[in-house]
Amino acid sequence: MIETLLEWDTKLLLWINSFHHPALDPIVYLSSQTWFWIPLYIFLLWLVVRDYQKKSWIVLVAIVLTLTITDQLTSSIMKPMFERLRPSHEPALAGALHFVRDLSGEVYLGGLYGFASSHAANTFGTATFFVLLMRNSRRWIYWLYLWATLMTCTRIYMGVHYPGDILTGACIGAGAGWLGVVLCRWGVARAKMRRV
Repeated sequence: MIETLLEWDTKLLLWINSFHHPALDPIVYLSSQTWFWIPLYIFLLWLVVRDYQKKSWIVLVAIVLTLTITDQLTSSIMKPMFERLRPSHEPALAGALHFVRDLSGEVYLGGLYGFASSHAANTFGTATFFVLLMRNSRRWIYWLYLWATLMTCTRIYMGVHYPGDILTGACIGAGAGWLGVVLCRWGVARAKMRRV
């Protein structure tokens, strides 16, 4: 069963990675970088400060906690535990994948191990946190899931993650985002009780 899933994962990777074009490479590379989306993060933080004012620090702590969980679980625990090579470092796939170049012109291959994707975990953790936090007041917030999907699928286009890496990371991120909002609401409720 596991072998079949891994085979499907590889076939899907090769199929998605085959849809490449030189003009798209720099766009995909930039859009996969966390720093590229700093304006979006600043905007989301501005919404938090505007909505929660003096209690915004509770929301910020919950966001940091969410991202700490996603990043540490994927990077510090899962990648060393499973030691699944990224497709870009898999000898069996040598010559079968298209890679992109970073801003210095070097071929971007990512780190050695890729399961599960930290990009997907962090991005879907962020999206889930803000969707659950703001869905009642801002219906457009669901668009963050499209952003998270596009940003993480760039990693498959770049040949540095299998789809399974992305899917697993996204599930971890969604769970951490949910937990972050639960803790955030608990913290905000406690702060209100102390004021009464």
